[in-house]
Amino acid sequence: MSKKIFVNLPVTDLKRSMAFYEAVGAVNNPAFSDDTAACMVFSDTIYAMLLTHDKWRQFTSKRIVDAHVDAQVLLCLSADGREEVSSLVDKASGAGGKADPTPVQDYGFMYGRSFEDPDGHIWEVMWMDLNAAPPHG
Repeated sequence: MSKKIFVNLPVTDLKRSMAFYEAVGAVNNPAFSDDTAACMVFSDTIYAMLLTHDKWRQFTSKRIVDAHVDAQVLLCLSADGREEVSSLVDKASGAGGKADPTPVQDYGFMYGRSFEDPDGHIWEVMWMDLNAAPPHG
């Protein structure tokens, strides 16, 4: 069985966040969603758990940072090509996110852009042609 990742994100407006993630291609799994949390599925191995602040506080007593001001993680999704990278960033921007909060990366064999969700969480979208990557060492 392949490993799965569940990225937990505190959100200020659950319905707005669900609509945003649906606009960028995630699908809600209602079996793991309620008025305090939403399970947004990107693939059979990648899930984003959107948690209201009250729900988040059930898991940790640490302060919830304002992701518009402070960054704790950069999340990254793979894409099948350069066009898909830009398409996903455009969808995010059109759904209320911010396009390219981090520098665009274009190394020929690797291309990446990013978007920020309505709560300030940064997602990179990256395509890489491993066959064209320079040798490592």
